[in-house]
Amino acid sequence: MKKHFILRLMCTLIFSVYTCLGFAQDDVETQNEDYYEQFQDLENGELRSFFFFNTPNRYNQNSPYDWLDTVKVYLNSSEKTKDSISIRNYQLIESQIYYDLGNYERSLAIARPLYDNILKLDVESKQTILSILDNNYAMLELYDKQIEIRRVKRELGLTDNVAFYDIYASLGQYRKAMRDYMVEEKKVLKDDDYYGQAIYNNTIGNYLRLDKSTSTALSYFKKAEGLITVFLSDVTNQHSDKEIADGRILNGLIIGNIGKSHVQLGEYEKAIPFLEESREIIKKYNKSKFSSDIIENTLALAECYLKLDDYAKATDYLSDDLNPIKSANILKRNRIYADYYFKTGDFKNSTVYLKKNIRIRDSIDALESNIKNQQLTSVVAQDLENSRKTMEHQKAQLEESRKDIKARDDKISLVFVSLIFTLIGFAGLVYAYLKSIKNQRLIAEQKFIIENSLVEKDSLLKEIHHRVKNNLQMVSSLLSLQTKNTRSKAAIAALEEGKSRVKAMALIHQKLYQNDDLSVIEMQGYIESLINSIQSVYKKGGHSINITIDAEGVELDIDRAIPFGLILNELVSNSFKYAFPNDDSDGKIYIHLRKIAGQEGFFEYTDNGIGLPEDSDERASSSMGIRLMSRLANQLQTSLKTDKTQDGVRFWFNFK
Repeated sequence: MKKHFILRLMCTLIFSVYTCLGFAQDDVETQNEDYYEQFQDLENGELRSFFFFNTPNRYNQNSPYDWLDTVKVYLNSSEKTKDSISIRNYQLIESQIYYDLGNYERSLAIARPLYDNILKLDVESKQTILSILDNNYAMLELYDKQIEIRRVKRELGLTDNVAFYDIYASLGQYRKAMRDYMVEEKKVLKDDDYYGQAIYNNTIGNYLRLDKSTSTALSYFKKAEGLITVFLSDVTNQHSDKEIADGRILNGLIIGNIGKSHVQLGEYEKAIPFLEESREIIKKYNKSKFSSDIIENTLALAECYLKLDDYAKATDYLSDDLNPIKSANILKRNRIYADYYFKTGDFKNSTVYLKKNIRIRDSIDALESNIKNQQLTSVVAQDLENSRKTMEHQKAQLEESRKDIKARDDKISLVFVSLIFTLIGFAGLVYAYLKSIKNQRLIAEQKFIIENSLVEKDSLLKEIHHRVKNNLQMVSSLLSLQTKNTRSKAAIAALEEGKSRVKAMALIHQKLYQNDDLSVIEMQGYIESLINSIQSVYKKGGHSINITIDAEGVELDIDRAIPFGLILNELVSNSFKYAFPNDDSDGKIYIHLRKIAGQEGFFEYTDNGIGLPEDSDERASSSMGIRLMSRLANQLQTSLKTDKTQDGVRFWFNFK
């Protein structure tokens, strides 16, 4: 499973090289979209609210302040007409904009009155208000309020479970947070959900990084980076603009976490490119929004350059319009300034910043311990409340079990009475039992005979496949002898093609008698062996071509494996002969085969050669190879499809 995942990951990364130009074009189109104008063109507050909350990177053309001014105009107009629905929608938008700007108190001031009347609102408005309040309380570290919001979510039926792992992490309980997170998320995470898997690994890595287990955290971040790359380059699944934007922001956060891990390990030069790339990605796809991650990455960059004695770069980042809100970031900025002035000999300013930190720490020490204890007590109390409810549910189930047991006891009493009458037939049962033992012995003897027959049958089948393979090899050898005694180039080419096809069939029988299971063939190994066989025929070509095979775990029976092998033999042979006439050093062949039990299979073959000639459709009627592949595809109850719209050539088909 792990090998298959790594192979698929590598293939997707290779394919992403071909799709990066398309993504770049999408980025340009997204950046040029005037969401602000589209927002204004909508008719009412309900449509504008839906558009606003479902538009990623909405501040690409206009700043949040422009949006805020416009929303206030709409809000005033709605208040004059007493349009209560539009008033609520514009207030929600206004609250979210203040949150995006980092003005959490103002955002709360708008959202809280709406929350007081939440029972009168529709489900979508309830979810939006509770999400805004949850996020604001988290940023303001008001975790008891955040717990209240999550409890309301559950009571309103908007969520089945209430989790507190993020709050535990904010209170410094990283190991507890990580354990709870793994229990809650792992059970609902799907193997093919690359975005969810990336979030999971990034979150676990972040908890480990904050807990100073940096080396282990790095392994999780790198796995998360690979998963989000697969998600962004997966063209087989259609993703919405919001999903893609969220994926790219997550990619920026993961890269930033890798950089911060290298800083913790003292690897400053290695950390710098990760941190700079993370800043650029978050700024691009989270445009004009306040971001603590950008501040953390910027401070980390300043620290790196300061450690490397590049004072100019360090001061550039320190003066990069930083406005930290979290006390940890403020302390870190002051500490870096103090280090900078100390290293440059300005001990007076260094002392000033150290004193600032001392005052901040004194203030924190005076309040933080008591507040954190209160917050932690609230979280634990809510956890205990959840545990109590779980225990009550289990108690109810236990009571039901007791009732079931009592009902079974009553049935047992009836059975006991019946047992008395059953004793009368006991003698007959003993006789039947002794007779059954004799029958079991006979059955065991017959089973032994049948098993020996099956083993003998398997041996005979393997011998048959071995002999068929040897006979096909003899045919191949005869064709080779005929080739040596033939002067006609056309005849030699035809004999070589025939020999290659015979080898493809012989290889099927060889794989069958080598398998424990004689009914199927493991296609990854078969394709690799077939490629090696074809390369031995075309000695002058094919060895410098990069061939990628993605068929791990696919098994086919002989009725499908033989036509499939012959089709693949024709395609690879044609690529070696015609696709790379000049220089095949950059040649690439990609073979993909997927078959899941109970579903349609999919085969794809591509190369980046010179492609098919313009008159390929006319040649198809006269080409033996094309006619042969079409007939073989018919045996698979499908038809071979060709794509000539890109460089090289692509053949593909679905099969049952």
